[in-house]
Amino acid sequence: MEMEMEMVVAVPSPEVPAEEERALIRDITVAAEAHAKEGDTFFLITHRWWQSWIDYVIQDLANSTNNGSHHHEHGSNVLRRPGAIDNTDLIDDTASEVSNMEIELHDTLVEGRDYILLPQQVWEKLHGWYGGGPTLPRKAINTGLSQTDLAIEVYPLRLQLLLAPKGEQAVIRISKKDTVGELHKKACEVFDLIPDEVCIWDYYGRTRHSLMDNLEKTLDDANIQMDQDILVEVTTDANGSLDGGCIGSIQENEYLERESTSLIADASKSGLSNENFASNNYTSRSYSSSLTQSQYLRSSNGDLDNMHGTSSMITRGSPLGLTGLLNLGNTCFMNSAIQCLVHTPEFARYFREDYHREINWQNPLGMVGELALAFGELLRKLWAPGRTPVSPRPFKTKLSRFAPQFSGYNQHDSQELLAFLLDGLHEDLNRVKHRPYIKSKDADGRSDDEVADEYWANHIARNNSIIVDVCQGQYKSTLVCPACGKVSVTFDPFMYLSLPLQFTSTRSMTVMVFTFDGSTPPTPYTVNVPKQGRCRDLIQAISNACSLRNGERLVIAEIRNHRIHRLLDDPVVQLSTINDDDHLAVYRLPKMEKKPNYIQFVHRRDDCFTTYRDNGNNISVTAWKPYGVPLLAQVSRNETVTGMHIHEMVRKMLAPMQKNQESQHSVQSSVSTRTQTYHTDSTKFQLQLIDDSNTTIEQSNDTIRVPQSSLAAVIFVNWSKADLKKLNTHHLENLPEVFKYAPPAKRTRGEPLSLYSCLDAFLREEPLVPEDMWYCPRCKEQRQASKKLDLWRLPEVLVIHLKRFSFSRSTKQKLETFVNFPIHDFDLTNYIANKKSSERQIYELYAVSNHYGSMASGHYTAYIKLLDEERWYNFDDSHVSAINEEDGINCDTITMSERRLASGTWSQMRNELDIVNNGTNCCSIGHFTDGNSHKENASGHPSFAPYD
Repeated sequence: MEMEMEMVVAVPSPEVPAEEERALIRDITVAAEAHAKEGDTFFLITHRWWQSWIDYVIQDLANSTNNGSHHHEHGSNVLRRPGAIDNTDLIDDTASEVSNMEIELHDTLVEGRDYILLPQQVWEKLHGWYGGGPTLPRKAINTGLSQTDLAIEVYPLRLQLLLAPKGEQAVIRISKKDTVGELHKKACEVFDLIPDEVCIWDYYGRTRHSLMDNLEKTLDDANIQMDQDILVEVTTDANGSLDGGCIGSIQENEYLERESTSLIADASKSGLSNENFASNNYTSRSYSSSLTQSQYLRSSNGDLDNMHGTSSMITRGSPLGLTGLLNLGNTCFMNSAIQCLVHTPEFARYFREDYHREINWQNPLGMVGELALAFGELLRKLWAPGRTPVSPRPFKTKLSRFAPQFSGYNQHDSQELLAFLLDGLHEDLNRVKHRPYIKSKDADGRSDDEVADEYWANHIARNNSIIVDVCQGQYKSTLVCPACGKVSVTFDPFMYLSLPLQFTSTRSMTVMVFTFDGSTPPTPYTVNVPKQGRCRDLIQAISNACSLRNGERLVIAEIRNHRIHRLLDDPVVQLSTINDDDHLAVYRLPKMEKKPNYIQFVHRRDDCFTTYRDNGNNISVTAWKPYGVPLLAQVSRNETVTGMHIHEMVRKMLAPMQKNQESQHSVQSSVSTRTQTYHTDSTKFQLQLIDDSNTTIEQSNDTIRVPQSSLAAVIFVNWSKADLKKLNTHHLENLPEVFKYAPPAKRTRGEPLSLYSCLDAFLREEPLVPEDMWYCPRCKEQRQASKKLDLWRLPEVLVIHLKRFSFSRSTKQKLETFVNFPIHDFDLTNYIANKKSSERQIYELYAVSNHYGSMASGHYTAYIKLLDEERWYNFDDSHVSAINEEDGINCDTITMSERRLASGTWSQMRNELDIVNNGTNCCSIGHFTDGNSHKENASGHPSFAPYD
């Protein structure tokens, strides 16, 4: 799937008006993203140029929000049309010389900061208008089981081919979705070899892992990683006969016995160069629990690059565990999650002792022990004496090998990484070597205690590791069929709690309301509706907001290209079909006994004059361009409509928009609602109404035929520039988006959410979403059952993840809600459905993975409390600094931006707290304590996270 990239600089086409460019690009983008599929081509464009184009095409919108009297006074500030597209700042000229791609990108580009990905149709439009280049195409690939799990492969695999026995080398780019056969073909082309005489090896870490002989397998399935080596071996000798090299090498390069050489293999691939490793006689060594930390850390197995020069800095009694991690390029998310895990006391103790005997080398769901070894080695370095920062590059290399989604240098969600690490470490360290098949039994009237214990015993029979010991708890999940009342109860394990913010169960929507009788000007309303609600919920909310009168009803319409695109007149249509960047107009109309015919009045303004010659004469014709928001009227299907009637309907709806018109106010004594009657002067402006056959509708008593339409018949309202100036067109020109993301106003201390309220929202009974229906065994059908979660069994270490990211069709946003959570005594006793135990369930906070700033340019740090010192530290990549909890609580703010402490024993952290997971924002980890003595028995920590 190699992509050719062109250095051709295209010649721009004639200019198109900015408003037209904006509308075209928006519509094309919406259509392209709605139908995106695997194999589609997307194009990179530099963020710098894209932002200049955005500023250019929206300046008329920005100007229209200012006072009209100032609109023409700043002509000198009008932004000029951008020049040709210039993508050269994305290109690494030096790297292009060593691979098969004509153009190589810089390795550390970040989407949204350095570049934007455009659908092919959008790129072709922009490239046609502006020219320039170079063209940087990339393919959409499938990243999951579903056909909709797509990602753009900005960085195809970069592989180094090593030809044996000649020793030649070459660097190529190839998609991870290409097959082994395509890699084999490309290798033969690069070295000019005969395909039948060549075999290729997975040569990761300069070690022969496996012969790549399944030509149909994708490189992704073959676990081929970025920047790894591929051994290309010619299988004939000098006489042209087969030498059996491939087959012999398979036997020769089998993995050595794991118990004796696992650390050697690990060192060769993650710490030292191959040359250094080959020249030193490293031997396997077991780590006995009797070894002290200093004995281990002064041993020769430490990372020489990270340990040099540190011994002279060690002083008696200096605290351990205060070592930072180098940032390798957008790896702050990884560093933050790692610091939270390595400072969990149970893990720190476990991995500093002899954990190797628990590695499950044969687990098909694990990583053959390599992830556990890499994490254990990194943890030991971080707990070494001294403060020299450690490079996590060997660990990241292993991580990328087993979790390709974390390869490269893009920013990720730290909760997503944390979830992968906990699951991966569990599989590598699972003490169960042969998992038994266990079929779950129905409750059959048995008590919850008995059924829960049975589920847990079955789980432990298949999953038993230090991760399960420390981090796993148990839910009680109850489903109830809405049709037959069937109740299904299961008890499922969990690794962390992923809590919604309390406000995320509702959705804010903005609409513009137009009146049929001209009683009020067009008015925007913003309402909150259930996120999983239906159109009837939106109609009810708007009805309340605009004080809808008896005898009136609301009709909701989606507006696109200045016309009604669809009428949302079905009350059961799901609100999820309405996107945040859609535009909705709502029309207040009189109720009718039968379904009426609709007429939409589409505004048009004279855009320019077109001149042409006819029989030697110059003929000028006005070009009419659609404009603003259409008005909507209704007529009975059997009603006779005249031209006079049509004109009066339009004038009545336009009355409140007329400039300098007088309004007569009458106040009703019984209610506080004010009604207005607008008087219009028919001489103020001229109405030119044109039907769909381009015939003028005169202001007469002649009967007008209203054409039948499945949507709404169209009558055009043509406006001269002079007449248009007589109207206040602000609301006609500026129909708001359903939800326009903007930085929130600064909150006061009294406004944060409680962590308990987030937990309440998580445990609240609610119906399943339609995409996640439940098969009722009694009804034998899919049902939208109600679901209720309860906490049944809590772990020693509790990880909590807050969902802070929201998504629309074209944007990803971070929720900036304050969350107030306790540092001490997080009491979950009343949340446990299992009342068999009388022990209080209390946690102490000791680790937070914190994200602050915007999604595009934010940063992760970790706040860690060393439990043996009872002191907090801020781990900001390689920099580690102490935080005084008492001073922080009393002095209002901590030096870290966006983190605030409230008085007492509560810490209040802004929405910037993030730790991971697509669409979340903060991870904290709590220590389990005895509720009576407050003596720490175990460690539990909450985790908060912000998408991905």
